[in-house]
Amino acid sequence: MTLVLKKTKDHFYTTFMNIPEHYDDFQHYWTNHQQEAITAFSTQKHSFIVNLLPEEAVKIPAVQLLYILEKRFGQADLYQALNPNNSIESPVQKNTDTSWFKTVNMVGINVRTIGSFFNVVKYALTLPQAQSSIHLLPIWECGVVASLYGMASWNINPEFFDAELAQYFPHLNTVEKQLKVVSNLLHLMGKTVGMDVIPHTDRYSEVALANPHFFEWLQRREFEITDHAANLHEKVQELILDFLAQFGGVSADDYPKEKEVFFDNRLFAEEKRLQVLFGEKEHLERRNQRRNQLINHLFAEGYEPVPATMAPPYRGLEVDKREEAKTVDADGRVWRDFIISKPEEMSRVFGPLARFKLYESLNDNADWEIDFSKPRYEVWSYTAEKYLGFARDYNFDFMRGDMSHVQLRKEGTPENPDLYYDIHKYIKHEICQHRPYFGYFAESFLAPPNTMAYGVEEDHLEGSDADSTLGDLQSMVLGSEIFVSSFARYHHLLTTRKFAPNFTIITADKDDPRFDEFYLKGNEVRMFMALFLADMPTYMSLGFEQRDPHPTPAPNEHYTKLYVFQLSEGPKATKTKFQWGKNGELFHNLTILRKISESVCPTLGNQSTRWLIEPDFAGQKKVIAWTQTENRTYLFIVNMDLENKSSEVVLENAVELNKLENIYSTHPSTENIVPSQNQINVGSLDAGECRIYRYHH
Repeated sequence: MTLVLKKTKDHFYTTFMNIPEHYDDFQHYWTNHQQEAITAFSTQKHSFIVNLLPEEAVKIPAVQLLYILEKRFGQADLYQALNPNNSIESPVQKNTDTSWFKTVNMVGINVRTIGSFFNVVKYALTLPQAQSSIHLLPIWECGVVASLYGMASWNINPEFFDAELAQYFPHLNTVEKQLKVVSNLLHLMGKTVGMDVIPHTDRYSEVALANPHFFEWLQRREFEITDHAANLHEKVQELILDFLAQFGGVSADDYPKEKEVFFDNRLFAEEKRLQVLFGEKEHLERRNQRRNQLINHLFAEGYEPVPATMAPPYRGLEVDKREEAKTVDADGRVWRDFIISKPEEMSRVFGPLARFKLYESLNDNADWEIDFSKPRYEVWSYTAEKYLGFARDYNFDFMRGDMSHVQLRKEGTPENPDLYYDIHKYIKHEICQHRPYFGYFAESFLAPPNTMAYGVEEDHLEGSDADSTLGDLQSMVLGSEIFVSSFARYHHLLTTRKFAPNFTIITADKDDPRFDEFYLKGNEVRMFMALFLADMPTYMSLGFEQRDPHPTPAPNEHYTKLYVFQLSEGPKATKTKFQWGKNGELFHNLTILRKISESVCPTLGNQSTRWLIEPDFAGQKKVIAWTQTENRTYLFIVNMDLENKSSEVVLENAVELNKLENIYSTHPSTENIVPSQNQINVGSLDAGECRIYRYHH
């Protein structure tokens, strides 16, 4: 499908004629016309570099990128941003609450797919003003299988260091300084920036080994959990001190020998404890070797952190005795997966991850029950303090809450949840004390009650003070009955609940062979709705712009999900760098939409939607039409049916106006419309057709 512009008398969008239509043409365009495209950006004719493929953007040399930014923003502001001791003001820094976050258009970036933090800035050159927010997937050192979501420490991941940037600017010689500068540059470009907040760590992270009392532990002997008492961490603490007595401290042997002192952050700072246990932060390889040595010491006695779980009933573990549930690692350690003893439909156990122990246990954890009336205040404070530090140090504007759908209370969300109801709520509250504009984007899927969480997920999101949530539109075929009905439900929630569901296009962990069927077609319609539903937040992950359709699975290197971790063997292994799609037709079509957004979206602002044809809760009627509630300027119409032409579309009691001018359509035959008796007949829409009309009052 090639999108076609309907020219109007004033040639409203006559500049679309120079957009290439094929992948090779975009590459040739950049080779031959890049200065023209850069000039249009640097002189603020456009808010992004038009026709620049993301694949080509991340190859831009550092010196050229800085030249582009200097031309657009001026030398003084650029060099202020390049100083990691400065903090460039965020576009939302003057906001006094988080309401801005409920309509933001966000782009998620797995930095591993593009190599470095600095390349995020290059990629951002391809995003129009309407896509105004950058979510960075986890940024910390990784543990088992190098999963981004299994942090091994609170240190920034050194694999995201950019050697070229350091060569050009020697003062940017650490990954921490580079991350701060990248945040500055994105703010300079008008983008807000957010981090992941993760309520768990890698199974044997430095965090868990330095703070065993912040986690839940078990002891396993082959196929049996022999102990999971509430205070098992005390035995782990003793074993760690035995290890130090046997092998010595890395930085010094002068450390407290009593566990009550050594593991108390008030009496013996965590930073010193980490140095004694693992050594200096700068020596990653030595730290990992030392950590592996300590893991051996604990593993020999059968001690493991209790793995993180998902979905009811959450609690009650046993060893998975199947042969395929056994893993032998490079050091010869035999690991066993765990399963929920009485699983329900969505029950999962994440063996490589350990969740922070946020509450005391009932009856010494004999029955795996939690005492929600007894928060472990020190753990809450510790976790929030860490994330507050990252928000402050890197000037982040929001957080994405990983596994925000976790709600373990069987009775559901309390009527008046307190601050210790949810860890993400607590962290947001602590950061908002310093940054009142700091938003919270929840990873939850708006599943039916008691499916992903106990109780009603919408109640949980409100109880945890989420500003917006991911939802699950990305896991549905656009135009299917379930998509149409879910979208109707989401927009209803937008107007009746305190949080805003996202119109999610695709996420980094849905770019996976299992989900190929959702993106075979209709991707332009997804982008159209995401850009022009002004009162709804949206989420898109890097790579969507030129993603190939995959009727059959592509090699693993074509999926961003498979770069969330790093595997060299097995069905999820990747051998080379992430491979961008070659879908020039999609990129052509989305470029048109993005150029339209430059003129249309500022007029829309974040006005609420007035439906002329509402989305159908039953999922049967697939044409929708909407305008703005306050200052009506544009009318949008979409046929979400990707297979069938619609019947004639008549808009009753639309508005008092003289004429509708068609300024954009996927099909060239649409003409301007003159209403008759307050009724508008726009004719039939082809399958997947989208239109924009402009009002003439």
